[in-house]
Amino acid sequence: MEYKIDKVNWPEAFPEKPEVSVEVSNNHEFLHLHYRVRGAQLRAVTTEDQGPVWEDSCVEFFCQVPGEPYYMNFETNCIGAMVASRRKGRAEDVRPLPPEQMAQIERRCTYPRQAIAEQDGLFEWEVEIKIPLSLIFANQAPAFPQVLRVNFYKCADKTKKPHFLSWQPIPLPKPDFHCPQFFGEIVLE
Repeated sequence: MEYKIDKVNWPEAFPEKPEVSVEVSNNHEFLHLHYRVRGAQLRAVTTEDQGPVWEDSCVEFFCQVPGEPYYMNFETNCIGAMVASRRKGRAEDVRPLPPEQMAQIERRCTYPRQAIAEQDGLFEWEVEIKIPLSLIFANQAPAFPQVLRVNFYKCADKTKKPHFLSWQPIPLPKPDFHCPQFFGEIVLE
């Protein structure tokens, strides 16, 4: 299933709207996310995992198993550096995934994993991520539920044209993606 990440939630302050979509599939072992981005800026200063990738050209996937108090965030810049954690909120009970779990997440990107200073122009890039379902459904393994509460995002906080797009709308006065109350549902087939 393909989803458009096209909600500009704060148009007065952050009107920039790159074209972004994510195709989602799974094979009962991995959740596969394939992002396609077309936008006016490119930046990838963060090269290491668990660094501030959201400041770069970044795509994000937040998910929550229905009924669970925690949600997970997977944030990946255009060169494959990633932040991933299990948490109750933006700063509440944040548990970054350890290196051995980060290594289980496969990543393929248009650009190699080396820093890119911000560039202007028109850029098209892709990020593919394969997340083991056992990381997401840690408390339900080996029988995984079919429904997952999610939101998909595109951001670039520190670029000349910062933007904060989402799949599901976020009716808040300022940018904040750490809001599971606004997640939508997807069905894993």
